[in-house]
Amino acid sequence: MQRNEELFPHDNVGNALWEMLTAGDDLTKEREFEFSVIFSEQSQALKFGQLLLENNQKLSFCPYQGEEGFPWEITAYPFMAASYENIAAYQELLTTSAEPFAGKYDGWYCLDASKK
Repeated sequence: MQRNEELFPHDNVGNALWEMLTAGDDLTKEREFEFSVIFSEQSQALKFGQLLLENNQKLSFCPYQGEEGFPWEITAYPFMAASYENIAAYQELLTTSAEPFAGKYDGWYCLDASKK
């Protein structure tokens, strides 16, 4: 299979999607994603969470131990197809929206849609 660099650029998102595709995942099937943003202060995390809730986003809030100085995590759960465009756009939206709250984007995850 030849890699289409427009659909799967050589960056973190493109590489992850390419690995998913070559492992047999049907990227056109919509599924729930997990996008995480971490915070140094609980109050800032809660304010960011409120912003997401006001925009009808499903989310969770919990303590986080993965990075020193950022003990709080908000995870958003959008439902979408696994495309570079979708993931990059949502990642940018979270990154930009979290800046006023001193949030730090921490990555995304999703299950293989063919294994559900």
